[in-house]
Amino acid sequence: MTHTRIAIVGPIPRDTIKTHKGEIIQKYGCVTHPTIALAKLLKDEGEVIPIAHIHLVDDGPIKELFGPFKNINTTGLYSYDDKGTVIELTFIDQNNRLEKQLSEMAPITPEDVEPFLNVDAFVFIPITDFEIELETLKYIKQNTNAVVIFDAHGPTTKVEKGERLRQFWSDKEDWFPFIDVLKMNLEESQFTWFSDEKVLSHYDENFTDHLDDFAAYTLKHGVKTLYVTLDSRGCVAYHLNNGSIIKEWIPSVKVENVIDTTGCGDSFAGGLAYGLSLYNDRVTAARYANILGALRTQGKDFNVFKTKEETDAILKKSYLQP
Repeated sequence: MTHTRIAIVGPIPRDTIKTHKGEIIQKYGCVTHPTIALAKLLKDEGEVIPIAHIHLVDDGPIKELFGPFKNINTTGLYSYDDKGTVIELTFIDQNNRLEKQLSEMAPITPEDVEPFLNVDAFVFIPITDFEIELETLKYIKQNTNAVVIFDAHGPTTKVEKGERLRQFWSDKEDWFPFIDVLKMNLEESQFTWFSDEKVLSHYDENFTDHLDDFAAYTLKHGVKTLYVTLDSRGCVAYHLNNGSIIKEWIPSVKVENVIDTTGCGDSFAGGLAYGLSLYNDRVTAARYANILGALRTQGKDFNVFKTKEETDAILKKSYLQP
C-alpha cells in the first residue's frame, strides 16, 4: 500500500476571530486546518508534516492539538527562535475581514524543509509576504521531485504598522518557475495580474475577464496548473496540453449555513495535495479541495473535517450522481 507523505508549510497563527455574526473564536489557524483535514483523510495510509516557526508558549498547546492524530509528524514545528504568528481577524461580512498582525513568524528556510525532502508534496500556505523564502522553493526543486503547491495569499499581503494590507505581487516571475500548482482566489488573481492602484481599493467579485490572459501568462512562466477559487461558484483550473491551454470548471459543494470561513483557502490547498498525490488528476484534486473548503465553513473547530469514507460520500453525492 502506498504511503503518502504531505508537508504543510506556513504559519500556525494564534488567532482571535470575530465572526460576521459577532461571535468570538480563539484558535490556532492556517497550517492546522489542512494538517488535521489530511490526517483524517489519510489515517493509516499516510503522514502529514506541518512545518512552521512557533512561539515557545504555543509549542505545547499546538502539539496537544495534533496529539490525537498519530499520523501527524510534529518534528517540523520549530520554537527555538520563539518567533510565531499572532493575528486578530474581524469579519465585516461572510467573506471580507479586517486583519491585525501582532507577531511575525520567522521565515521558512531551506534548512527547515531539508529533513523532509522525501515527501510527495509540499503545500505552501503563507499568509504574508515574508514567511516563505524564494530560496526555499528553489532548494526543493533542486533536490526533490515533490509537487510544490503554493498559495498566493502570502505574496499579495503585507504588514504595515500591524495592519495586514493587500499588495501587488510584483516579483511573481521570479517565483513561477519553482511552483507546480499555483492556488489563489479571484481577488488575489487581480492583485497578481494588474498594477492599477484602483484594484487594491475597488475589488469586484464579478470581474473575471482577465483570467484567461492571466492563466496564459502564468503557465508561460513555469506554473504547471493554476487554480482560481470563486467563492460559492467553485473554481477554475488551467493547464497546458501540447501547447494549448485547457480550462476546466469545477463547481462548488453546496452548504446551507456558513458559520466560519477562516481557513477555507488553506483547507482547499490541502485538498489539492490529497487529490494530486493519490489520484494524479487535476479535476479530482479540485473536487477534494472544494469539499475540504466547504467543510471548513461548517463549524468553529476541527471536527468539521471527515474520514475518507465520509468525504468520498460527499464527493459522490456532489459530483458523480446525476
